[in-house]
Order: sequence, then structure tokens, then C-alpha cells
Amino acid sequence: MEILIAGDRPSKRANTDWFTGTVWQDPIIEAPEPARVRGLRVTFLPGSRTNWHTHPLGQTLYILEGTGLIGVRKKEVQIIKPGDTIWIPPLEEHWHGATATNMMVHLAIQESLNGKTANWLEKVSDSDYQI
Repeated sequence: MEILIAGDRPSKRANTDWFTGTVWQDPIIEAPEPARVRGLRVTFLPGSRTNWHTHPLGQTLYILEGTGLIGVRKKEVQIIKPGDTIWIPPLEEHWHGATATNMMVHLAIQESLNGKTANWLEKVSDSDYQI
């Protein structure tokens, strides 16, 4: 057993190659093999969002605070709020983030396949971000 003490692992600014705006990530779990689970608490400031991306084994988002948006290719952008759980199937192109005026915090849970949890694509255009 390993106990990870709160505050021992610093918050990390998300990679600007994969995110627009100010996004902070706090690690929850990166289980050693043969387990594959990875979890992060992600804080999006207003107007910030991920790039388009996919997950090889899918992703679950659990919204903790604020008001957010989630988009899937060629579908209408959806509003997401605290208590919402979103399951994104493997390889579905999507993005998620805060609204233009509110922050959003979610727990992101995904599994690693061959050491990779996401395939990052292009930035979300302003027109795709609008609701």
C-alpha cells in the first residue's frame, strides 16, 4: 500500500501544446503496472480548454465545481455542471473546458494503453468553442 499525502505533490500548469488558457493539474493516481488507471483533478480558468483529443481506452469526467463545456466532433457543444459524470468512448474526438465566464474543475479518469492515455490533436477554434 502507498499513501499519497495531500499537498506533497505540487500542482502543475498544463502543457500549452495541448491546452488553451490557464489550466492547472493536480495528480490523483498513476497506478503502477499492471494497473492502467490514471486520474487528475483539472482546474480550468474562464475561457480555457483542452485541444481536440481522443483516449485509447476512453475517459470518465466527473465535474466538481463551476460550469464547463464539452464538445464532440460534428455535435452540439454541451454544458456540464457539478455532479455530472461524462463517459467518453475510446477514440471519440472531443474537448472540454470552462465557459468563457466561469471556471470549471473536473476529475479526469482514464487508462493507459502502451504508456499513452491521450492522443492530442489541434487546438479548438473559437467557432467550435462557442455555444
